[in-house]
Amino acid sequence: MPELSFVLPHWLYWSGLLLFPLVASFLYRRSLKRPANRPVSLALGYFLLLTGGFLGVHRLYLKSRWAVAFILVFVAVLAVNIETRDAREIHSEAVNGINLAELKISRAERAIRKAEGRLENRESERSRRNLEEARADLAEAQSRLEEATAEEQLTQAEYDGWKRVASGLGLLLLLGILADALLMPRMVRERNRLESMQPDEEGFHCPVVEQEHDDSREPLLFNRTISRVNGFAGEFVAYWSIIAVFVYYYEVIARYVFNSPTNWAHEAMFLMFGMQYLIAGGFCLRENAHVRVDVIYSQLPKRTRAIMDVITSAFFFIFVITLLTTGWIFFYDSYSINEVSFTEWGIQYWPIKFALPLGAVLLLAQGISQLVKDIAALRQPEIVDLDTEIRPEG
Repeated sequence: MPELSFVLPHWLYWSGLLLFPLVASFLYRRSLKRPANRPVSLALGYFLLLTGGFLGVHRLYLKSRWAVAFILVFVAVLAVNIETRDAREIHSEAVNGINLAELKISRAERAIRKAEGRLENRESERSRRNLEEARADLAEAQSRLEEATAEEQLTQAEYDGWKRVASGLGLLLLLGILADALLMPRMVRERNRLESMQPDEEGFHCPVVEQEHDDSREPLLFNRTISRVNGFAGEFVAYWSIIAVFVYYYEVIARYVFNSPTNWAHEAMFLMFGMQYLIAGGFCLRENAHVRVDVIYSQLPKRTRAIMDVITSAFFFIFVITLLTTGWIFFYDSYSINEVSFTEWGIQYWPIKFALPLGAVLLLAQGISQLVKDIAALRQPEIVDLDTEIRPEG
């Protein structure tokens, strides 16, 4: 299989982080409006063909038995690539053997010339012995060169053979993908026809989970606004997890199918998850999803819990304000010098460090919103139960 040399451009990385969540959210909301009698999407079929067609993912989506053929060919590609990699290493060792033999020949020839020069000036037993040893080394090196050359030719032939097999399997997969690209509309229509003949089954539906937070039930306009902002921010960065699936998917395929590991995939993703962790902080606070010890707290009356939240919020604001000020300093310093990573990829660091003050602002706004709600709860304890009701037992 040919090697891959693709390196993710910086502009594509940043634009992907900004545009992908918007596109994914739009496609998700549009899928909710798809008629029930069309369970299979042509657009999704082509998307799966493009991203995982060599593995037959699109055929699995269409519930086609031909997916097994794609999987078997792909497994064969993996096995052949292992053999190709081993053959390449063996061939590389043979080439190194030739280079080493040629180096020994060069050294032996220099030793012979040096010994012959000494004999011309004055004949001695030591000079004759050195000349005989140099000639013996030359003969041994020449013999080793012949053996290494023959070994290199054999290993080259084996390496070329495995490469031809890998190319043949790759061509077979490519032909299958191209054929399915032409057949996709007909396969989707046929699958939708078969699905329409099946009895309707109600899928999983849990309104309690789907309505974890209702912004309209917040007590004040300020609370509703902050809730919507953090809700959008949390949903936005949540779609980044899907990007990680695609990137690591590419990394695995590039590494194990094309023997071309990337120098950017891991760095791009752990930086992305760091930004996601910071920006989603306000959303997690809104959902009361941060880790807390509430063995005693959960048993207290509503007004008492509100009083404790107001008192302990002082520690929260100390932390968030410290994060905001230091985060802004880190961001500004990085932006001033246009800091980049020390790796070969060289991604810009200032947008990543901007997530520090941005996440702090979102967290601070949600903390203020929660404080306003706690203060209001001192007069109206029922305000603390603005979210959906707890699931009934049984």
